[in-house]
Amino acid sequence: MKVLILNGSPKNNGNTMIAINEMVKVFESEGVETNVIQLGNRDIRGCISCGTCFKNGKCVFDDAVNEIAPQFEESDGLVVASPVYYASANATLIACLDRLFYSTHFDKTMKVGASVVVARRGGCSATYDELNKYFTISGMPVASSQYWNSVHGNAPGQAARDLEGLQTMRTLAANMTFLMKSIALGREKYGLPAKEEHVWTHFIDE
Repeated sequence: MKVLILNGSPKNNGNTMIAINEMVKVFESEGVETNVIQLGNRDIRGCISCGTCFKNGKCVFDDAVNEIAPQFEESDGLVVASPVYYASANATLIACLDRLFYSTHFDKTMKVGASVVVARRGGCSATYDELNKYFTISGMPVASSQYWNSVHGNAPGQAARDLEGLQTMRTLAANMTFLMKSIALGREKYGLPAKEEHVWTHFIDE
């Protein structure tokens, strides 16, 4: 089992990393290999909808997105973590996810997704919903916990004092591990669900 973890915080050892590390402890104890990639301080531009990825199989901008893509394909699960800015995720992370999900054309069905958000106070639910949409458009089951996947902290290190939030992270990692292992067994015995040919319905007649 492999889990790819994308940290959208620009701070290498900030409160978002405290939340991530709590999950990593559980993953490692369950024998799940983890790879944490720091993204929030990278230079990643947004998608320009040029369609080049449909021709050459990768994004036209050869940066962290193309580095991450093969690791995403090999992973059984994806964790996306971000601090909250104006009830939204870090803009660099969103630029990365837009391009990562759009430019990678491998089947993401039944890879398990989980989003983690960290805030001083408010905006967690909106950011949580925003990040989960990448999973739910891609056939990826979303792992849940005992509460919405949020941890609170303002000054550096304060997230370590949010005991309920940290427990939520541990429960999330345990549930995610169970899902990934269960899906692996189901795939081996039953295979993945059959897919219909995609029907594209546009809202303007041409």
